[in-house]
Amino acid sequence: MNDSLPAAEALRSALAGLLDGLPPKQASQAVERLIANYRGTTPTGTPLLRDRSDVLAYAAYRMPATFEAVRSALDAFRVTVPGWVPATHTDIGGGTGAASWAVAGAWEDTEGGGAHRTTVLDWAEPALELGRELAAETGPPVLRAAQWQRARIGSALTLESTDLVTVSYVLGELTEADRAAVVDTAAAAAQAVLVVEPGTPDGYLRIMAARDRLIAAGLRVAAPCPHSETCPIERGTDWCHFSARVNRSSLHRQVKGGSLPYEDEKFSYVAAVRGDAATAAARVVRKPQIRKGLVLLELCTDAGELTRENVSKRHGDLYRAARDTAWGDPWPPHG
Repeated sequence: MNDSLPAAEALRSALAGLLDGLPPKQASQAVERLIANYRGTTPTGTPLLRDRSDVLAYAAYRMPATFEAVRSALDAFRVTVPGWVPATHTDIGGGTGAASWAVAGAWEDTEGGGAHRTTVLDWAEPALELGRELAAETGPPVLRAAQWQRARIGSALTLESTDLVTVSYVLGELTEADRAAVVDTAAAAAQAVLVVEPGTPDGYLRIMAARDRLIAAGLRVAAPCPHSETCPIERGTDWCHFSARVNRSSLHRQVKGGSLPYEDEKFSYVAAVRGDAATAAARVVRKPQIRKGLVLLELCTDAGELTRENVSKRHGDLYRAARDTAWGDPWPPHG
């Protein structure tokens, strides 16, 4: 166990140790069942992760991608709240703890970071058991000391006051009424709330519904939107989402197929905070298009509008910055 190991590397090490010796065929079959469940309609009260086989499949199939999506969203959020470090964190529907690993890593290099108290809530005891096991293997101290508690995720959920709440890849498992209840409960309890969903049209709509409820509860959108006004995207015509690069282990490649050492996880998210946030003037909402001597940026601005900005060589330093700007980055770059 190495406390100095970065969270991302420690998680990969924990997963490798856990899945070492697991027959790829067995893992693949479990993943196929899991994918079928995720693509189907699961009523509230029926956890997707029912037993250890399901949980192991989830760990191989989804944990690395969930970690990277949440970490990417937290990176954008942290820029808007410089100096803010959570002392307490609650992970709603956290399962095996992917989002909690991301939170542990987000502030690990800051003063006071990595010393927060984490509580992971989930209704699937096998997922919580595996989360404890992974944290005990190579997890940072904050995860080894975390509370892993069984709780029904829905309208009956209650939360104690906390600095940060994460709700990642959970809302799609709930009924519309329970989604609203969970977001309202998080908003009432937390100083900051991060909600992450798949980067699909349906996932985006769930994020927009959560965004509306967070704003109604008095929170301010910190990321990705540079404003708390109505989203300028007309519902049903397009959707806002981003991408995170995921390194794939050999078993991960066997389980999911393909030979590339990486994949790109598409996700939608909203991060909101109670108080001020240094939001960007604009955010890049599509992959920048680089042409000879020109970079085309699709932006959402602090005026609540979608615009396109063409940055050419004649813009000098701004052009060089545009060439290094990625999908999801603020624009113009900070500093």
